[in-house]
Amino acid sequence: MDRQAGQPRRSPDLAWLITGPLAVLAIVLTAALAVSDSRLLYRWPIALIVFAVFVGSTFGALRLVVGRQGFLITVNEVPLVLAFYFLPPVTVVLMVTLATLLTQLRRRLSVAKVWFNIAKSSAAAALACVVIKALPPIEGVGPATWGVLLIGALTYTLVTAIAVVGVIGLLQGRRAGEQTARASVPGLLACIANAAIGLIFLITLVSTPWAAILLAVLVAAGVSVYRSYAEFFRQHRTLADVYNLTRVISEAGQSTSLIDQLLVRLRALIQSEYATLWMPARGRYPEVLLTSRIDDAGLLDLSYTPRSVRARVEESHRSVVVSPRSNTDADLRPALREAKIKDVIVVPLRSGSTVIGTLEVVNRIGGDNSFGVADVQVLETVAAHAAVAVENSRLMERLRFDAYHDRLTGLPNRKRILDALAAATAVGAPGEVVVVLVFDVDGMRDVNESMGHAAGDSVLVEVGSRLKAAAAAGALVGRLGGDKFVVTERADSAEDAVRIAADLRLALHAPMVLGSLTLDVDTVVGVAVQSGRDGDAEALLQHADLAATAAKAVPGGVQMFHPALESRAVRRSGLAADLRHALEAGELEVHFQPKVTLADRRLVGVECLARWNHPAHGWVDPEDFVAVAEHTGQLGRLTQFVLREGLRRCRDWAGADRPLAISVNLSSRTLADPLFPELVEQLLGEYGVAPGQVTFEVAESGLVGEIERALPTVVRLRQIGVRLSVDDFGSGRSSLSYLHRLPVQEVKIDGSCVQGMATSAGDLAMVRAVIALAREFGLSVVAEGVESERTLELLKELRCEVGQGFLFSRPLPFERLEAWFGLRTEAEHTPTGEIRRLRAVP
Repeated sequence: MDRQAGQPRRSPDLAWLITGPLAVLAIVLTAALAVSDSRLLYRWPIALIVFAVFVGSTFGALRLVVGRQGFLITVNEVPLVLAFYFLPPVTVVLMVTLATLLTQLRRRLSVAKVWFNIAKSSAAAALACVVIKALPPIEGVGPATWGVLLIGALTYTLVTAIAVVGVIGLLQGRRAGEQTARASVPGLLACIANAAIGLIFLITLVSTPWAAILLAVLVAAGVSVYRSYAEFFRQHRTLADVYNLTRVISEAGQSTSLIDQLLVRLRALIQSEYATLWMPARGRYPEVLLTSRIDDAGLLDLSYTPRSVRARVEESHRSVVVSPRSNTDADLRPALREAKIKDVIVVPLRSGSTVIGTLEVVNRIGGDNSFGVADVQVLETVAAHAAVAVENSRLMERLRFDAYHDRLTGLPNRKRILDALAAATAVGAPGEVVVVLVFDVDGMRDVNESMGHAAGDSVLVEVGSRLKAAAAAGALVGRLGGDKFVVTERADSAEDAVRIAADLRLALHAPMVLGSLTLDVDTVVGVAVQSGRDGDAEALLQHADLAATAAKAVPGGVQMFHPALESRAVRRSGLAADLRHALEAGELEVHFQPKVTLADRRLVGVECLARWNHPAHGWVDPEDFVAVAEHTGQLGRLTQFVLREGLRRCRDWAGADRPLAISVNLSSRTLADPLFPELVEQLLGEYGVAPGQVTFEVAESGLVGEIERALPTVVRLRQIGVRLSVDDFGSGRSSLSYLHRLPVQEVKIDGSCVQGMATSAGDLAMVRAVIALAREFGLSVVAEGVESERTLELLKELRCEVGQGFLFSRPLPFERLEAWFGLRTEAEHTPTGEIRRLRAVP
């Protein structure tokens, strides 16, 4: 956005602090001169001639620019030498005052500048006359007269120079005053030369008055030649400056100094107070608005150009100049007055027929100067070169950027990440590890299918932004492609890397608003670390990717890489298509593990577990194909298959007057699915099973940290009437705080704690505490992993109600479970003492 307000400058009215004393000095000295010599109209024809020469001398002035001001070096010393010789002092002062007033009115300066110049010239002339009066009287045109007249001319020039230095230093600061003082030195040297010329004219006129005719012809010819030479010199200098500027633009075209070099040199070339480059936002390129100001070393992000002037250029595709010397676009002059600027040129930067921006100069330096046609031509020439350089620079930048960055998010791509990893693993401090975190965004397929790919892209862009904001300052955040992101940084240890991964995953977990919808974005994180300098960047990234895949089956969603994942990944890579076919063809099986009461070993239910006998690989580890199902989006179908089979058997058992409850394992991802309760309700009605006969088991680690997301689904399931069990309780970050927040009815103690309670006091204490606390909350307790009679006895002493494990039975297919039922029924009809216990089924 343009900012039209600039840095405040000192008011020109402050010039009266110098103008006033100069005027007083001129009046006092002139009065003193009038008292000492009352002649006024003495030799008035000569006075008119000298007056005309004095006025005409300003037309051959040399213009110098210092800071915001322009000033003239004239040949006033020539007529002054004649005036000092021929005219009375008061006449000299009045002549100089009137001539200065006339020239100031012609230049149309501000009131403050007009009065300053009049006061300066009058005071200088009066002081010069006083100095001449103090010197020996002028007699003849000999060397003594030369010295007196030269001192008078130097006094006039020195006083005017001091006044100019003083007013510029007052208005623009000490630095500008010092620049003006240095620029005035050539004027003092020119004063001596001009005085010498004046003395030659004087000697010639004293010898014969008729020489005035020849001198007039000589002066006219000299002025004409000087003007021609000055114009030629100006054009040559402008051409050289334009050439140098375009050469600098070409050399700086591939560097960040292009705009700096362009604006600073352009401002000096056009002699403007401000030079601005403006380019609107295009694609991934933001708006460019930079201004070089005459009294600032750096570039400013503001503009002094009125918006209406720039809009005229955008609409008409032509250059616009608004100045007192230009009659075109005169309707824009009120906008300049409102912005408190004098004149402006705005030319378009073109790429073909498209206007890609503007190049602008504001305020021609020098109160009587303004921009003209020649300035527009120079600016258009520079703009043509600048547009080509800017477009080439943008093209090269875009090519370099696209080669190493993702087009959608703008983050570094895989190539850039690998290069950074290679450099990071080559250099490392002792005790540091290089950390690679791969984030896999969950549910992107659902977002794309339900809301469209544009919404999916928005989710990915937001994930990238959140990762970049949450990552450490020295971290590199990139996108591998698809729904995978990567973060690389250094850490003190592998444990620290896992903590960083968990923190970043939590930062991504906040709800995301897309239009009128709010989404919960979940991710899993794979962690790989490399210490030392022998790391392979490609392998390190692959390890983190494998760990991210494994993290989908891990409670908490964060997995550190270990070598076993690599060998398992090779096998899992071939299972995805086979699993899909197995689900479609019904090749998976459901096995059932009995749950019995520990007091009397009465069968009360079964846990339904999926099993897969692969035609080539044999029995596949459930952990492997469940992870494949999660990774390939088949987990929902797998869960539905197990639930259907369990409900079908539950219905059959109830029909055979053997009512048994069933338990089905749920992933934390399933609990995050808001449609899952409706599916459960539908299947319960389809199979005619009472909700209380169904228990869903969710791992403890899947609930810790996920309570807020799981709570709506859990509450809905409870409303349906199914039971909820906290599985593997005690296996990880045990937290009892959520037990009173969730409508759970059961706690299932992790098998590792149960198996160790006979030999470990710590495990025994853990089991005792869980059972006691569950009883306080009114929850039933199930102990899994019961594998010995000693463990059974301890659990009975602790009054644990239900157990399951190899002591009773392994998970069994339906046919073997039916045989187990038959054995159980036979045992119940055997006289007591013949069979004392039910043997476990192998």
